[in-house]
Amino acid sequence: SGEANMATVGDFDPLNSSVPATKIEVTVSCRNLLDMDTFSKSDPVVVLYMQGLGTKEWREFGRTEVIDNTLNPDFVRKFVMDFFFEEKQNLRFDVYNVDTRSSNFSKHDFLGQTFCTLGEIIGSVGGRLERTLSIHTFLKSTKKGQPSPVLGSSGIPGKKCGTIIFAAEELSNCRDIATMQFCANKLDKKDFFGKSDPFLVFYRSNEDGTFTICHKTEVIKNNLNPVWQPFTIPVRALCNGDYDRTVKVDVYDWDRDGSHDFIGEFTTSYRELSRGQNQFNVYEVLNPKKKGRKKKYVNSGTVTLLSFKVESEYTFVDFIRGGTQLNFTVAIDFTASNGNPSQPTSLHYMNPYQLNMYAMALKAVGDIIQDYDSDKLFPAYGFGAKLPPDGKISHAFPLNSQADNPNCVGIDGVLEAYFQSLRTVQLYGPTNFAPVISQVARCAAEVTDGSQYFVLLMITDGVISDMAQTKESVVNASSLPMSIIIVGVGPAEFDAMEELDGDDVRVSSRGRFAERDIVQFVPFRDYIDRSGNQVLSMARLAKDVLAEIPEQVLSFMKSRGIGPRP
Repeated sequence: SGEANMATVGDFDPLNSSVPATKIEVTVSCRNLLDMDTFSKSDPVVVLYMQGLGTKEWREFGRTEVIDNTLNPDFVRKFVMDFFFEEKQNLRFDVYNVDTRSSNFSKHDFLGQTFCTLGEIIGSVGGRLERTLSIHTFLKSTKKGQPSPVLGSSGIPGKKCGTIIFAAEELSNCRDIATMQFCANKLDKKDFFGKSDPFLVFYRSNEDGTFTICHKTEVIKNNLNPVWQPFTIPVRALCNGDYDRTVKVDVYDWDRDGSHDFIGEFTTSYRELSRGQNQFNVYEVLNPKKKGRKKKYVNSGTVTLLSFKVESEYTFVDFIRGGTQLNFTVAIDFTASNGNPSQPTSLHYMNPYQLNMYAMALKAVGDIIQDYDSDKLFPAYGFGAKLPPDGKISHAFPLNSQADNPNCVGIDGVLEAYFQSLRTVQLYGPTNFAPVISQVARCAAEVTDGSQYFVLLMITDGVISDMAQTKESVVNASSLPMSIIIVGVGPAEFDAMEELDGDDVRVSSRGRFAERDIVQFVPFRDYIDRSGNQVLSMARLAKDVLAEIPEQVLSFMKSRGIGPRP
């Protein structure tokens, strides 16, 4: 087992290992359902389907219990789902009246359906969403012999038939953070000349019996009785919310060439570890190979849990449910290097049959973020163009041409204003980022109480002309409730962008460093799908640029000592 895990040990990157997102429990109720039974009321059940990201195929996720004889059911059985902020998780709820024992729904009366995303439920006020049920044209689907109610050929939903109400609750064990410290005694000596250089590797077990690495301690050189530094880990990373799930720990002897030697292993669980709050847990380190070979083998040493404590952290969902709004602003590059919009070679080409890269990136990110913005009004700007009537160059002009109100209604409104601007302004230059960043920063500076957080999406084809000013504006913005997403389109070299995306080195300006990392950059070309599945590649783009937003929101709130509203 030690050898098998070797490849994963060296390459483990704690920042990029995907921890299961938080778990959300959705409770369902219905009101004023259609009455299908002659002598009594309907016996309703709700079935939840989830849509695959790439396949777009609807799969049954689960169903509530059946409640007899009611048109206003409050279902007890809840749906528990993993929530990923950075994905559009499409849900479909079908309501049936159960009138036979059969589990095949074609035998039951269909009472209506509704569609929404998990983000919409969480992002709605107080985590409570109410939707009208409607009966669509009924199409027999060949799949699995079960009918699938979908929009008819006319695309017009049928009659209304009551409402369905969703309430979202985050499972509490998702927010716990554990801090623990280990030491070891009498570990096997593995090195020819010195003692061993031991380190520990922790794995959580998955549903299918495989293991995923979730923490690695530092290496302690030349010591068979090491004491490691205390470390902190989210409980869900250790056990995904299941306290009795196996946690496996491997003990290795570090080698410079990466071929670390396996000393032994032990297993525990989160529940067992948590007993370390009032006792020392001692674990025997066993090497299965030695156990098999040597009759007198006892163990390869012991590992002791010296201390354990657990604390609760606020989560992103706490803030969203407490009413924090994400304000989404868009800024689009109108410099001449994009090429003439009427030519097919232009990055701004207005193709009647297909969205250009700017529109695709805008839609991919906007479609997800809009679920967390209740007014659906998005300020949208352009930069680097000459404006009519007098040809004045602007680096922050409203796409809808209304200086006093740059808001567009919905993502479709932003796209419409973008296409309208392409027809009226003259692409020019240079590529200045600072004016738009400062514009959004001014808005963010007015609300620092945690009620709003600003996300600026900048889509550009090129190299920044005002790098010094841009760095200065990013450093200033890093102390405000604000994040910046930059998508680079076209074939340019985007090296300078990596400098703004402070994953490795924090951005600095005139000796001042950014308080937080608030910029996320991706080149669009990395997401052009060779097989032509544009839906899937845009989902990947959105996932990568939005993945850091929840942490960035939390880091701001934490730095200002702001808690979520109840």
